This record gives sequence, C-alpha cells and structure tokens, in this order.
Amino acid sequence: MAALATPFTEMLGVRYPIALAPMGSVAGGKLAAAVSEAGGFGFVGGGYGEAQWLAAELRRVKDATRKPWGVGLITWSADRNIVELALAFRPHALLFSFGDPTPYAQMVRAAGCKLVCQVQDLEGARLAKRAGADLIVAQGTEAGGHGGGRATLPFVPAVVDLVAPTPVLAAGGIADGRGLAAALMLGACGALIGTRFYASEESAAHAAAKARIVQAGGERTVRTRVFDVVRGLAWPAQYTGRALRNEFVERWQGREAALAAQGEAGAARYRRAAQEGDFDTAAVWAGENADLIGAVERAPALVERIAAQAEALLRQGARMTQ
Repeated sequence: MAALATPFTEMLGVRYPIALAPMGSVAGGKLAAAVSEAGGFGFVGGGYGEAQWLAAELRRVKDATRKPWGVGLITWSADRNIVELALAFRPHALLFSFGDPTPYAQMVRAAGCKLVCQVQDLEGARLAKRAGADLIVAQGTEAGGHGGGRATLPFVPAVVDLVAPTPVLAAGGIADGRGLAAALMLGACGALIGTRFYASEESAAHAAAKARIVQAGGERTVRTRVFDVVRGLAWPAQYTGRALRNEFVERWQGREAALAAQGEAGAARYRRAAQEGDFDTAAVWAGENADLIGAVERAPALVERIAAQAEALLRQGARMTQ
C-alpha cells in the first residue's frame, strides 16, 4: 500500500499519518513500538510523571524499535526532572498537553526534539503557537480521557486556520480510516488515536478494561471529575475526563464534595479496586468512538487497516469530482 504523505509524515519520517495518543499507564513502550514499527508514530504516555515506570517503558520502546517515537506528558503535572528524563532517551518528539509548554520549549529544542502541543481550545492553540510548537494536536471533546468541551468537527479546522502554517493533528472520536480521511479533509495532517489502541493486544491496560470498551457504545461514556476527586488529583477546572459509566460514576456524579470528604480512605479503596481489575469502581477512559471498536486486535493490524481504509476513501472521493 502506498504511504499517505503529509507534513506530519515528512516531519517525523513515518509512513502513515497515524499517531498513538500518549495514554498514561496504557500506552507503554510495547504499544508505542508496535505502532511505530507498523508505520505510524508511537507516543509513550508519561502520565503524572512516575519516573520509575516511565524510564522502564522508554527503555522498552528504544529496545523494540529503531523507528521514530515520542513521549507525552501532562504539562501541569510535569517538572524539569521528568522532562530531562524523557529527553535523555532521545525521543523524536515530546508532546505536552493541559497547560503552558513554554517553560520546557527551549529544553526540547536544545535536545533536537520536536515540540508537540495538544490543545483543547483556541487560546491553548495560540499559546502553543507562541511557544514555537512544531506540531499542534487539536483535541475534541469526543476523546477518551481528559479533555475540553469543543467538538472535533468544527474545532480542528478552526485550529488549522488559526495556527497555519504549523501542521495540526486531529484527535477525538477517531477509530478507523473514515475518521482519518475526515481529519485530512478538515485540514489536519493526520490523526492522534487513543481509545482504538487502548483495546489492542499490546496495550498495557487490564484485559477486563479492554473488554469493557469492546462491549460499550459511545452513549455509555460520560465526562466526569469523580475519578480525579477520589484520586486526589488537582486537575485544572476546564478539563474533565471521558470514561465509561460504571457503578462508581452513578453513585458519585454530582456528589463530588461528599466523595472528596472520604479522603485517604476513599482513595485507598479506589486504588485497591484498580489493582484488582474491579471496573465497576475503577475508571476505563474511553471515547465516543467505542461504538466502532468490536474486538481487541493487534496494533500493527490496526495501523495498516486504518491507513488502507483512509487511502481508499480519499481515492473514492477524488473520483467524485471527475
């Protein structure tokens, strides 16, 4: 199959304009390497800056592939030490999301690494542009995990127009070649995909969590703060998380103050549930594209199929104008 050439593929030297979203505790080195080896671009999820876990996963990806790969960090939770740790493994790109990347921009450039910024609103896009981002990800609210309130379809072209000529990836609700082709038609140069790769064999997620995504539909997702409240995570107010509805959400949505009042006792119960794979309590972060996920599959097969379907649709669309 021919490659899909875009500014993203040319910038990072990959075959397909498909990037793995850096999902914390899910997008480990094994999954990132699998996506990169298949011709996409794998991001390891740095999560909240757990140095020991991140170092182990970065060693894993470096050992598993010589293809380009990157690291994603939660900006408000990062510090210079975790950025330096990530850069020490010589990633090709470092992605910051949920905050101002400016304090780290010079560090990234000095390391010869591409600066990628994921944004959830137009002010974030302006900030990323001023910071000198090489690539900007426009994340719609349909995405799994944390995000903002803008829908992907109108948000992506708005960001494309605002930050031109800086290239843009689309994120949020994309699970197949139809979504990738649509993103390209919106002016993006590729797609950042999370939930579809969450339910992959190489994903570091618990098997029971993957199964729940396969069984769920988009209407079973909800934007919520309850999982952050119980874990004591101080997420900025503008970012909620999209997860599958479960018994915990049904019990505590709208009762966040009472949940917070449980303190460490509630947090300990939650941690135990997550460790035991009790997803009636623990979060399964998933996007509205859960409807499009029918099985747990190998990541390389997903990359190839998404790219092939997008290419076929783009060729079909070109014939419509003849």
